[in-house]
Amino acid sequence: MKCSKESLLLYAVTDRHWLGEERLVDQVEMALRGGVTFVQLREKNLDRMAIQEEALQIQKLCREYHVPFVLDDDVELALKINADGVHVGQKDMEAGRARKLLGPDKILGVSAHTVKEALLAEKEGADYLGVGAAFPTGSKDDAEVLSHETLRAICQAVRIPVIAIGGITRDNVTELRGSGIAGVAVISAIFAKPDIEAATADLRSQVLLVSGT
Repeated sequence: MKCSKESLLLYAVTDRHWLGEERLVDQVEMALRGGVTFVQLREKNLDRMAIQEEALQIQKLCREYHVPFVLDDDVELALKINADGVHVGQKDMEAGRARKLLGPDKILGVSAHTVKEALLAEKEGADYLGVGAAFPTGSKDDAEVLSHETLRAICQAVRIPVIAIGGITRDNVTELRGSGIAGVAVISAIFAKPDIEAATADLRSQVLLVSGT
């Protein structure tokens, strides 16, 4: 499945922190029912086989909903299970190498924090950029908040779609209006909510105001 600007409207990044007694695949399905348009599996603490098993479950679900599914960082596993692609950070595999390994038909997302990083990622084959942190966030201890002027400058500098990430909620997302983003990536704004499906639908309605879709 290829990456379109429309598919980046509401991008969900998984997190086991709020699972409780539920399964991650069930939480992802609630988000999909609520209108998530893209899913990234982000696992930092599971062993390799457990991540693969979970990835296969969520990938199957995303295909049923016709939503792109990518892995965080792990190019090798993405190729092994035939995921739609990967997302790599600036401290992970270099974008050009990731593109060579993935080939031309897989989705490659790249994190960027400056116009320079954004332009290089685009040159090296990124399909979209994740830019942030848009607001203070607890999901990444080392995430620095980016000015909305920098976010706007990145959107203007590249031809590929840009999504904002980091600390985004249904209450602050409209502050990003006019920045040029295609959508937003969120974690707790969906998965930390008691009613994931309803929270997703509500957030999507807010993001539509921002993206102009």
